[in-house]
Amino acid sequence: MFDTSSASKGVKFALLEGQLLAGEIDHAAFVGQAADLGFPTTAVGDAAEKFRAIAANQAVRRANLRSSYDYIVIGSGASGSVVARRLAENRDAQVLLLEAGGDDLKPGILITETWFFNLGGEFDWNFGAERSPSVNSRSIVQAMGKALGGGTSINGMVWARGHKNDFDFWARQAGDDAWDYRHILDIYRGIEDWHGAPDPERRGSGGDVFVQPAPNPGSIAPAFLKAAESLGIPTFADQNGVMQEGSGGAAITNVRIRDGRRLNVPASYLYPVMDQPNLTVLTGAHVNRLTLEGTTIIGVEFEWQGKIRAIRSSSDVVLSAGAIQTPKLLMLSGIGDRTELDRFGISTVSHLPGVGQNLQDHPIIGGGLWEAPGPITIRNNAAEANLFTRSRPELDTPDLHIWHIEAPYLSEVTGRHAVENVWSISPALVRPESRGFLRLKSVDPHQAPEIHANMLSDPRDLAALRRGMAIARDLGNSEAMKPFVKREILPGPLAGEALDNLIRDGAMSMYHPTGTAKMGRDDLSVVNAELRVYGVKNLRIADGSIMPSITTGNTQAPCVIIGERMADILTA
Repeated sequence: MFDTSSASKGVKFALLEGQLLAGEIDHAAFVGQAADLGFPTTAVGDAAEKFRAIAANQAVRRANLRSSYDYIVIGSGASGSVVARRLAENRDAQVLLLEAGGDDLKPGILITETWFFNLGGEFDWNFGAERSPSVNSRSIVQAMGKALGGGTSINGMVWARGHKNDFDFWARQAGDDAWDYRHILDIYRGIEDWHGAPDPERRGSGGDVFVQPAPNPGSIAPAFLKAAESLGIPTFADQNGVMQEGSGGAAITNVRIRDGRRLNVPASYLYPVMDQPNLTVLTGAHVNRLTLEGTTIIGVEFEWQGKIRAIRSSSDVVLSAGAIQTPKLLMLSGIGDRTELDRFGISTVSHLPGVGQNLQDHPIIGGGLWEAPGPITIRNNAAEANLFTRSRPELDTPDLHIWHIEAPYLSEVTGRHAVENVWSISPALVRPESRGFLRLKSVDPHQAPEIHANMLSDPRDLAALRRGMAIARDLGNSEAMKPFVKREILPGPLAGEALDNLIRDGAMSMYHPTGTAKMGRDDLSVVNAELRVYGVKNLRIADGSIMPSITTGNTQAPCVIIGERMADILTA
């Protein structure tokens, strides 16, 4: 599927690193081929030594698994990779990181422009929600990454920090000011290596996380910003920073792309420390359940290389498997609603009714489509411009996130309208009122849970998206976009029930499931402010499932923050 002949130098270099790790090429071949790409000799030599050291170290670690580690981290996504890295910085701590998926240095992951081909592919868990009348009896696809890096290996590479009000709300729910915007902003500044308009009050430089505005965007992206300005939506040099403290705005997208290749979270956090003897990273390791003595988590049971293994943790187990897998593992281990666990004969260790509840996601509507006079060049992540705005003026936080996409971005229903040379404007709802839930289907750890997304089930969400579709039309048909428009295909002049049906037919997930093991102090809370699971010892959760409410925008960056907070708590 992926022709790497025209891939960027950055992608080709990363593929060589992956081949060196896998033992498919030797040191001399790596050096020679990397030099042919035009990289400086010193950089090539340093990379060769680093990745040879990683390969040798991890081979030894895997061949000599310990019976016990100080910390076990389950899941290598946006939070888990961060936790493992920070814990491993203490060379006296033995850290085991378990990832069910495979390696990440693959063409489908590294090539940025075709990231959406991974959805439903080999790097995806291929989850699907139950059919729901609120989306015209469709099953909404719920993509989740199954590779080193988790969702950060298959997502759109967007770095969206979240709004100031998101974190202040989290702090109130947790009863802990360490989660408020002021403290979170300090973490962002500390971890970022920002390559955009200088903003030392809000953006950091020299950190682990390289971020930049989409480089060399196509001419249609700045036209989209001019279209936004014509509607009274202000434009900014940075989609984060001050823009996420006010009522909205439009900007070129912040992306995790460098030299034309995806930067997933392991690229920044894991690979720098994978040559250390105190960090063991197992891919293809499927965790079946947590192991307990009474109400104390003592380790994990997992499948790896065809065998079921049990390894103990002398300190904490950190569950970072994501908002679908994390509650499933909790329930399989006896942590959840007693009535639900009784259905499967699972003994209740901690009765927590909130496990699997409070499911939130960002619906995005594949229903804004324009035909261009000629081909549209796809660059970066194909979504180089975006805006935040409010569906109602009285809201204190933007609830609409509207994307310009340099390709047809449509559901399996609205996809029938696609023709050659088309582009999309897709409104998403980033502060949904609808809530879903998860339930076990069986005690088989390989069985996906039953996902009730309940997308658009709250009428307030449909009303907000009607406004979003109207804004999308105004943008697409604006004077600024005329050079790129041959005709409007969708939504056209639809109104009333016809427009509602288009929204329901076009509704898709932005693949941001969150909230299913939320942080807080009420009866549905699963973890406290220190991310410790109520009712058991030595178990923490660090992933999007702990969000009391979903953040305003893509969830990759806030999940990195959750990982950093978890590490701060554990190493304090």
